[in-house]
Amino acid sequence: MKRMISWLLAAAVAGGACNTVFAGDDGMIKWKRGQGWGWVWGKDDQVGALNEMTDATRLAAMKQITTGRVFDLGLPMDRNSYHWDGHGPLELMMFRTPHGIKTMKDFDFMTPEGGNTSGTAWQSAQLFMSDNTGTKFDGLGHVTVGPDDHFYNGFKSADAVGDFGMRKCDATTIPPVIARGVLIDVATYKGVDSLPSGYEITVDDLKGALSAEHASIKPGDVVLVRMGMNRYWGEAGHDHKALEDHNYAGLGMAAAKWLIADQGAMVIGGDTTGVEVYPPKKPGSSDPMHVYALIEQGVHIIEMMNLEPLSTAKVYAFTFMLVPNDVRGSIGGFDLRPIAIQ
Repeated sequence: MKRMISWLLAAAVAGGACNTVFAGDDGMIKWKRGQGWGWVWGKDDQVGALNEMTDATRLAAMKQITTGRVFDLGLPMDRNSYHWDGHGPLELMMFRTPHGIKTMKDFDFMTPEGGNTSGTAWQSAQLFMSDNTGTKFDGLGHVTVGPDDHFYNGFKSADAVGDFGMRKCDATTIPPVIARGVLIDVATYKGVDSLPSGYEITVDDLKGALSAEHASIKPGDVVLVRMGMNRYWGEAGHDHKALEDHNYAGLGMAAAKWLIADQGAMVIGGDTTGVEVYPPKKPGSSDPMHVYALIEQGVHIIEMMNLEPLSTAKVYAFTFMLVPNDVRGSIGGFDLRPIAIQ
């Protein structure tokens, strides 16, 4: 009951002077306006801000569905799809085919002599891909910082990473996400099809877009920011030049802090490979927004989303659902199909 009351208070006080919005069963304040989330769930926590989801918050998110209309926010991919070089491509090869099964005869039970007189066979493929491929959900161990290579909650790469993957903050620590979602369509607000690479989204851009949409953010929301890059995705992202020309617009540090510390965003997403602006406008880190969100705040980042359907339909508030891959040791969710339900 205490968690439910705390969540309901969020909407009531989001614009007021009260800083206390969420409180866990132990009474500890989990989000403070102006400060954000931080490392507040204990020294062993690997979940971060997603701890704020409860049965009550999920039920409240589901109750806002009015039409049942579903928007697919994942990108279709094939072996020639655009990707950032640091994330790696997708390769797919057939692993079993009817021809191979029947000619190689490496399964006795599939042969006529073994009783398979009908000629039954099957087809399957082998995938070779990075765990940062396609529409992806950055885990809290994705980015490290400092001479000790630490990530969320002070975990260190030397202690938490083995030859066969992550032992802390891997994909299995990410719960299914069911929450209220908000689209901030910055590209449409700025009057362009897609923001140019290098454009830094400001706090004023976010506020202006929200005002134009008559939308608002509530603490605990999944906030998706549209830059417009994937209007060029087409069937499977084959126009690499058009995509590259619009890939590096994104959130500046001030905008990211406003979303998390001032508005209470629980997850941040976007439609580029990094969501933040590149190169960053202030030196000191190659990925300052990732460091702030993932490491300092425990806020996951969703990249390479298909936000075009929501933009076209002018749907700005919805129920958001995402279930990451449950691959032990992997950095986060990859090749995903999150959905928005109106």
